[in-house]
Amino acid sequence: MELTNPEVIKYLLAKNGFSFSKAMGQNFLTAAWVPERIASESGITKNDGVLEVGPGIGCLTQELSHAAGRVTAVELDKRLPPLLAESLSGCGNVEIVSGDILKLDIPELVKNRMGGLTPKVCANLPYNITTPVLTALIDTGLFETITVMVQKEVALRICADPGTKDYGAFSVYVNYHTEPEILFHVPPGCFMPQPKVTSSVVTLRRRDTKPWDIRDEKLFFRVVRASFAQRRKTLANGLSSAFGELGKDGVRSVIAACGFPENIRGETLDIPGFGALSNAVGERLK
Repeated sequence: MELTNPEVIKYLLAKNGFSFSKAMGQNFLTAAWVPERIASESGITKNDGVLEVGPGIGCLTQELSHAAGRVTAVELDKRLPPLLAESLSGCGNVEIVSGDILKLDIPELVKNRMGGLTPKVCANLPYNITTPVLTALIDTGLFETITVMVQKEVALRICADPGTKDYGAFSVYVNYHTEPEILFHVPPGCFMPQPKVTSSVVTLRRRDTKPWDIRDEKLFFRVVRASFAQRRKTLANGLSSAFGELGKDGVRSVIAACGFPENIRGETLDIPGFGALSNAVGERLK
């Protein structure tokens, strides 16, 4: 079944009495090259078990079925599993799980359905839950790669360099845990209905080792969040608000100990810079 053909899509939706939900951010692909390229550039093989989030009517799922050993697709919209049962009837290695990925036990899901296979993620993520879903997936540490379609602005944030307008706490978080790369962009005309934004496909490769001297990961991310909390103000202001126990003099001494100028802004620091800062804060809090 040609699941990116607009006529096929309309037929399946009409047959199942389906209407698009803006609340769920539903946009179905109508360009066959997109799911084909996502599956191809994800590097998925028959040795891999793939978790897909938000399969829609199954056009990417179909491509993943051909490439992967097993595909587990989690779908929140309870109207779609009956439709998927028809659209993916020839895909014997696909299982549809009805549920909310943010409420499911992801490690348990992987353990029960991907035994012996390398866990990977490949999905056209619902745009309204992109950040929490990516965070939940990365936090498990289970997935060798996470290849997803997201809004272009999110992709730019993920891959942003220090000191740029797109750089933020989420950039640091993703780059700390993974090595991200933008693979390609997808214009609005490739979807039904057409979104108002361009989309991008990114791949995140898990960092199995982290090449930085960071002594307390929890404190590191607390420092990162504080540094971006007051973006237009100096790093000293952000740290003073989040670490009142240090006092302003303590914050100034921490910044000086790292060799940073007193008026430096947090958004100019890279991961090693934040690592040095959090280690200095940790020493001061002892």
